[in-house]
Order: sequence, then C-alpha cells, then structure tokens
Amino acid sequence: MTDAVTEATDEPVAIESVDHFEEVVGRDGVVLVDFHAEWCGPCKMLEPTVAEVAAETDAVVAKVDIDVHQELAVRFGVQGVPNLVFFADGEPQKRVVGVQGKEALTSVIDSLAN
Repeated sequence: MTDAVTEATDEPVAIESVDHFEEVVGRDGVVLVDFHAEWCGPCKMLEPTVAEVAAETDAVVAKVDIDVHQELAVRFGVQGVPNLVFFADGEPQKRVVGVQGKEALTSVIDSLAN
C-alpha cells in the first residue's frame, strides 16, 4: 500500500484506477471523494476548499475525474459535478452536490469521525 492510503495526507489524492479508488476508500476513517471534471467551473471554484480540507483535517481527500473514471461516476450515481461523497470505514455515508464551504465539509467529516 502507498503512504497516501495508510495515512491521511495534506493534499488531495488523484485516483488513478478503480483498484486505487478501492484502496483509498477502504481505509479506516473518513474519506472525502470529490467527483469532478476538468471542464466544470464550479469544480474549479471548489478546488481550493477541498485542498484546505485535506490539509486541515484527518480525512483523506480523493479526487475522481468523472471523464477518466466514468465507471466510478456511474457506480456512485454521479449525475452532476461537483459531487462529494463522504465514506466512513469504506462505506458511503453522505453526499453533497455543488460548491460547498469549508465549514460545511469539515462539519460532515467531524460527524462521521465520531
């Protein structure tokens, strides 16, 4: 396993494959998965917030480009981006769609971590 999987990182982890996704979300603790697209303006607006969440929380933040990983987007019912899915102990627990503030995201992480 890579360091990005075994411990929280200060930067978002770019998902490289379905297997990599499974490794990352299967870890203990909270994982925030940011389903996004390069062409998505709101995704670009959310990017600095997601980076701050990665730097300031114990959660792992994973980024999934829906154009590259369409099978993951379909599997998790992503119909619009940005689409944020929070996993706890490998299971999806909550989803938020659209641009969110840092406080809203950290609040969900805190609630799932306890």
